[in-house]
Amino acid sequence: MAIIITDECINCGACEPECPNNAIYEGGVEWAISDGTSLIGKYTLEDGKEVSVSDPNAPVSDEFYYIVPDKCTECVGFHEEPQCAAVCPVDCCVPDPDREETKEQLLDRKSRLHL
Repeated sequence: MAIIITDECINCGACEPECPNNAIYEGGVEWAISDGTSLIGKYTLEDGKEVSVSDPNAPVSDEFYYIVPDKCTECVGFHEEPQCAAVCPVDCCVPDPDREETKEQLLDRKSRLHL
């Protein structure tokens, strides 16, 4: 599963610098696949849509920090546990029940994001 940030977020920002995939953004901030990666060209999102890696995308949330599911690997391949959840003072970084993914899927995403 990708991790989500619930609406209990206090916008402290502790999670953002801990993400090895640069998948966490402040509410209202646009995101791009290329943020924090060395990717160039096109990238296929999980829904099959192909995008330019530098294209800006609409924020997932305007109110609090959010995690881009297409960039989240739950820290698989980097750490033993999701680092956002480990540092969150209010425990609002939780598995997304609507997005179950296997370890293999998460490792595949990691390899596609980090060439």
